[in-house]
Amino acid sequence: MPTVVYQLPDGSASSVDVPAGQTVMDGSVRNNLPGIVAECGGSCSCATCHVYVEGASAEAFDEPSMEEQDLLEYLEGARSCSRLACQLVLGATMDTITVTVAQSNDS
Repeated sequence: MPTVVYQLPDGSASSVDVPAGQTVMDGSVRNNLPGIVAECGGSCSCATCHVYVEGASAEAFDEPSMEEQDLLEYLEGARSCSRLACQLVLGATMDTITVTVAQSNDS
């Protein structure tokens, strides 16, 4: 089972085992972690699950869809490593994935 390490806006980190086939957003919401609001419930329409994913963790996922890219383009605080956690589906062969929860998700 993949482990997701969530670097939270307050500087703390939480590690959560998330079943393959679920998303990075699912792991956060189901464990009541702060920072990922997920207002749309994972339908890629609100961008309140904004995270930063870099290095090997970023390479583990498919490229963002056009829909995701459109949302990220207008998101305050977006960086080249920005992703929406609802679009990051965990695979069975993944080990540990690290994401940094964007500060702007709290507002």
